[in-house]
Amino acid sequence: MDVKEIINLIDSQTPEDIALIEKAYNIAEKIHHGQMRNSGEPYFVHFFSTALILAEIKMDPPTIAAGLLHGSFKFDKISEENLKKEFGDEILFLVNGVTKLDRIKYHGVERHIESLRKLFVASAQDIRVLIIKLADRLHNMRTLEFLSPEKQKRMSLETIEIFSPLAYRLGIRKLSKELEDLSFPYLYPDEYKKVKELIKQKKAETLPKLERFMKSVKKALAENNLTNIHTDYRQKGLYSLSKKIISKGGDIDNVYDILALRIFTDSIADCYKILGIIHSKWRPLPGRIKDYIAIPKLNGYRSIHTTVFTGDGAIVEIQIRTYEMHKEAEYGIASHLSYKDIKNSENREMSWFSQFLPKSLGYFFKSTVTNQNTPGWMKDLVETNASSNGEDMLTDLKADFFSQRIFVFTPKGDVVDLPIGSSVIDFAYAIHSDIGNHIASAMVNGKISPLHAELKNGDHVEIITKKTAKPNRKWLDYTKTGMARKFIKQALGIKTE
Repeated sequence: MDVKEIINLIDSQTPEDIALIEKAYNIAEKIHHGQMRNSGEPYFVHFFSTALILAEIKMDPPTIAAGLLHGSFKFDKISEENLKKEFGDEILFLVNGVTKLDRIKYHGVERHIESLRKLFVASAQDIRVLIIKLADRLHNMRTLEFLSPEKQKRMSLETIEIFSPLAYRLGIRKLSKELEDLSFPYLYPDEYKKVKELIKQKKAETLPKLERFMKSVKKALAENNLTNIHTDYRQKGLYSLSKKIISKGGDIDNVYDILALRIFTDSIADCYKILGIIHSKWRPLPGRIKDYIAIPKLNGYRSIHTTVFTGDGAIVEIQIRTYEMHKEAEYGIASHLSYKDIKNSENREMSWFSQFLPKSLGYFFKSTVTNQNTPGWMKDLVETNASSNGEDMLTDLKADFFSQRIFVFTPKGDVVDLPIGSSVIDFAYAIHSDIGNHIASAMVNGKISPLHAELKNGDHVEIITKKTAKPNRKWLDYTKTGMARKFIKQALGIKTE
């Protein structure tokens, strides 16, 4: 372990950055000297690895320093006062945030929900607390083999249900994919072995054809004066592939993106030009063209996806994006949290979460830094819904926010994201509670639609309201989102506690 491994990953190094990381490294190493993990490694390895992960996803130096120091209070080797004296309020807050979360033990639903609420409270004040926690969890998952089978399963379940989806919703696919795949074998060992063998066989069949096709694509682009490009391929994650196979009725031959060709270029205009050239030479598969540049995914992901027949019996998915889009796809919100931009940028693509945290809970940390990068859904989370009980909250988390999403359009063309299975009623409440409470009828794609109709990706929805219209109990059977159920119950006078 060498502090230079961390420093070399920082893009814009300054003498102050280097001094900060070296100081945090030296103090953390001294604090944990002589302490050992279950694996037999020095305990400091965990904090070094956490900081290394944070550096890999291009977090700012204070966050990396906090990653090194986030176990400082565990053994009472340094006081808050001394840490503040050495590093200031900002790093003290980040270390305190992760430390207080680590003190919560998961025993039963209510304790689990309490820890999640506190995680969200801390993250609402500074999103970097959550990102440090995700890096901490990733290294713990990498060393899960040294824990008891009971802890392995518990941690894997928490990771695959909560932490990996959170990383995905923050757009940090680099973390979410590995967290999923590390959890997979402990939760579903038989399925893991099966998918691992399938992907090995499929890769052996597909890779030679993909490489030949990649050369043909580069030649076609060069003939059209597009030479400033980069191509590679990505392999689908094992857990993600397992879910995809299930959705395709168990037939892996209907999964076309096990290996996907990726093309990177400089500009959005070139992305569309590349798409046109490819479609002029290779026939696209109907219904498989997805423009996430025009309509980004909820977590901010942007790219164009198309699937084409290669002409030699193969079908290949192609992903086209700019270099900047690729950086965002890998690092998500972390790509907006660079050292120089820490006070200036805000990811407005992420507008989910508007419930789950009682006002009465209040802040259990007080940050002296104002981090403008915290997504709106994290800020909203600490302001609303004083009535969610533990089981309802966990159910809604899984159903609303960690499920697959659809995009539905308002008459003005604004995009509303909803979980799959949502109805017209869910859409109305997503716009505003008053609109939901007074739905009289609805038009979906220009035709009158029942309020319980399940919406599909790309639907255009218009809500017609009347002052005399009001919710009824049947609406609860037709709603998918916790937001809609909450307001319906309020309107009907149904207690939620």
